[in-house]
Amino acid sequence: MSKRINKVWPSLASRLALRPPAEQVAALCVRDIDGEKQVLLVTSRGTGRWIIPKGWPMRKKTNAEAALQEAWEEAGVKAGKVSKDPIGTYHYDKLHDDGHITQVEAEVYLVEVGKLADDFPEAHERTREWVTPAEAARRVWERDLKRLLQSL
Repeated sequence: MSKRINKVWPSLASRLALRPPAEQVAALCVRDIDGEKQVLLVTSRGTGRWIIPKGWPMRKKTNAEAALQEAWEEAGVKAGKVSKDPIGTYHYDKLHDDGHITQVEAEVYLVEVGKLADDFPEAHERTREWVTPAEAARRVWERDLKRLLQSL
């Protein structure tokens, strides 16, 4: 029991302290095929669940540029036009390898995908798939992200 408490305590303590959430950037990658909008989803490396590319802000890059960088690393977006401003945010709990949890708020940037590469940094760690916004909303877990997808 003591080991479990030690593992869970950092997460509980951070929630009790009411820390503001950590900030990430996310890329909502879209394309238009014959007048139908499609969304690019990727699987997470840890659980294999469907997500959109996301990561931490980067030095010397705007948040929009960092979101486009994450789209390249996680989904192979080789050419894309990224929105200057976020189109929304969503919240989730990030589970770390050591068992602690961080509350995260992800700023979402719209990326109009021009081209995908077959070979990209995380190609062997993730699966990617184009789906309708409605299907994307069914696959993701985060409530706020579902709403963003449904609004497309």
